[in-house]
Amino acid sequence: MKFIATCPKGIESLLADELAALGAESVKLMPTGVAFEGELAQAYRACLWSRLANRVLLPILETNVETADDLYSAIQRVHWSDHLDPSMSLAISFTGKTQSINHTHFGALKVKDAIVDQLREITGERPGVDRENPDLRIHAHIYGGKLNVSIDLSGESLHRRGYRTQAGAAPLKENLAAALLTRAGWPALSDDSPVLFDPMCGSGTLLIEGAWMAADIAPGILRDRFGFEHWKQHDAALWESLKEEAEQRRINGLTAFKVKVYGADEDERMLDVTLSNAERAGVDHLIKVHEAQVQRMVRPCEENGLFITNPPYGERLGESSELMFLYRDLGDTLKQEFGGWKAAIFTGNPELCEAVGLKTDKTYRLNNGPIDSRLFLYTLYANRIAKEGQPSEQAGDVALSETAQMFANRLRKNLKNLNKWRKQNDIQGYRVYDADIPEFAVAVDVYKDWVHVQEYAAPKSIDKIKAFDRLKDVLAAIPEALGVDPLRVVLKQRKRQTGTQQYEKQGTGRRFFQITEHGCKFRVNLHDYLDTGLFLDHRPVRHQIQQNAAGKDFLNLFCYTATASVHAGVGGAKSTTSVDMSATYLQWAMKNMAINGFADKAHHFIQSDCIVWLKKQRKPAYDLIFMDPPTFSNSKRMSDVLDVQRDHVELIRLAMRLLRQDGVLIFSNNFRKFKLDYEMLGAFDINDITAQTIDPDFKRNAKIHSCFEIRWRQ
Repeated sequence: MKFIATCPKGIESLLADELAALGAESVKLMPTGVAFEGELAQAYRACLWSRLANRVLLPILETNVETADDLYSAIQRVHWSDHLDPSMSLAISFTGKTQSINHTHFGALKVKDAIVDQLREITGERPGVDRENPDLRIHAHIYGGKLNVSIDLSGESLHRRGYRTQAGAAPLKENLAAALLTRAGWPALSDDSPVLFDPMCGSGTLLIEGAWMAADIAPGILRDRFGFEHWKQHDAALWESLKEEAEQRRINGLTAFKVKVYGADEDERMLDVTLSNAERAGVDHLIKVHEAQVQRMVRPCEENGLFITNPPYGERLGESSELMFLYRDLGDTLKQEFGGWKAAIFTGNPELCEAVGLKTDKTYRLNNGPIDSRLFLYTLYANRIAKEGQPSEQAGDVALSETAQMFANRLRKNLKNLNKWRKQNDIQGYRVYDADIPEFAVAVDVYKDWVHVQEYAAPKSIDKIKAFDRLKDVLAAIPEALGVDPLRVVLKQRKRQTGTQQYEKQGTGRRFFQITEHGCKFRVNLHDYLDTGLFLDHRPVRHQIQQNAAGKDFLNLFCYTATASVHAGVGGAKSTTSVDMSATYLQWAMKNMAINGFADKAHHFIQSDCIVWLKKQRKPAYDLIFMDPPTFSNSKRMSDVLDVQRDHVELIRLAMRLLRQDGVLIFSNNFRKFKLDYEMLGAFDINDITAQTIDPDFKRNAKIHSCFEIRWRQ
């Protein structure tokens, strides 16, 4: 019999070797698959034992087609009663097209009709359709006018082993994990180096697949069903004998198991997921896990082994500069701790591996879903282990480079100039550096005993590794110059955000702490959001609101975390109303107000698109209004795109309708090229107070915002 096994792109040759080792004959490589021959037992064995295949197909028809009638006639040439009974259900998977058949749903419908009509004509009954859990899956594919039809013997994709019910943010498919291990030389490597370690194990897929390979456990042993089990030509006795053989091999393999399997992750919750998945896989007693960051990682035991990991590489999980540091930390740790080991790093962003700083033995190209990815293999020689007493290469533990020292000197100078001002005003959040030196394009903000570093996105013409090295100098200098713990320095890359990116969490933790400003308390978070919860440049405006709020009704539009509302409350406002589109920020706002003692009915929070809300209001109900719209927003939650330059006239007019006759609107925004349209706003008395709203820590960057007081003409 002839069969086809499909697989992810890039592992076809591995699959061919695997099938040959399982006894397959006439093995031949195909794009994203392998053709092979053998008796039925060979197909069953491939379904049960292949760690790399997605599906095992039995071709039953190959012919030329062009039109829908050609397709229908071709399908009817198959004797479908040899494969299924009318009482069974089926599902059709159709891919490809011709000039006449240009829709996959239409093609699948034609295939289904041809099968159903034939069986109904013979038996008077017809099979049903079950797309989710059919008795038989049929694959039809057209390419270059040639139709290939196959019975899917595997059923659900073979990568679904049955042990992983929980996963992390970007999990590897199980067969891709097995392919990475195979490329890295596992499990043959375990004869001399019987340790497997993944320092960022996530849901544990690499660890579990590695344990199964070393224990000779069939990857299909946990599956509830295969596609062939309801197929009419299924040999149940043969299948049972193969399962019994696999079970005995599993018992023998676990009894003889001598490999040590270790995992680590900085997210303790993912370790629980790893152990739960390992328990379902029957190998939880073989895997040890612990919580650890890459920067604090040490080799898990004295023996040598295989270090293998799939670190993050996409924007979902981190910005490129932060990830550069992660990969550099990986390289430093490998050099210092893992001499004598083999290492494998799999990434969808090969440029990041340049930061590892190790010479590769081999590089393999594989696809992780749609992502063109690379597997980098390294040999770590014993003399790379850091000797006892040798200085660590971690930032802060070695002498600063010349460029880092230059940056540190500038930080010290700036801090000295700000010390008197910040102490007199009890300021715990302030900017200490903002791209003062062209080579160091970062902003550095202090939040009590934490430091928040924002890297301005470099032009594409700048060499990424050189830019990264300069950023490394920045992060090395900050702890020494500012006297903070290196682990309390948080890096983000600043770039324009669009849509819901402006409001989404960027991390998984909830790492809040509290700072004070002019007697107000604020919750800030440097890790989990694009911004920290406190716009430092608006400090003088907030203080002005605090000094003028006594006895007034205050409205805060685009309120963010309602820091201005807190200042108004502390200043004695009669009431505050805070409006924002984001439920996340409004919850944050409520907590900010609550920790300052403002949780009563006088303080209101409204979740709404501010423009929509303003258009619905008519009554002048406020004495003091603060409006700080974003420069640009195209969030799906908005009724329209907001552009502050284009839309500021309408925003101001709408807000002024709500302002009492003797009140004041403070209008601010952060668009550096902003120009207020005085002519269109001629009905109002406008005073540019920008210069008064720039504190000493932003004097170098006076265009950080524009600010205006707007009143009714008397």
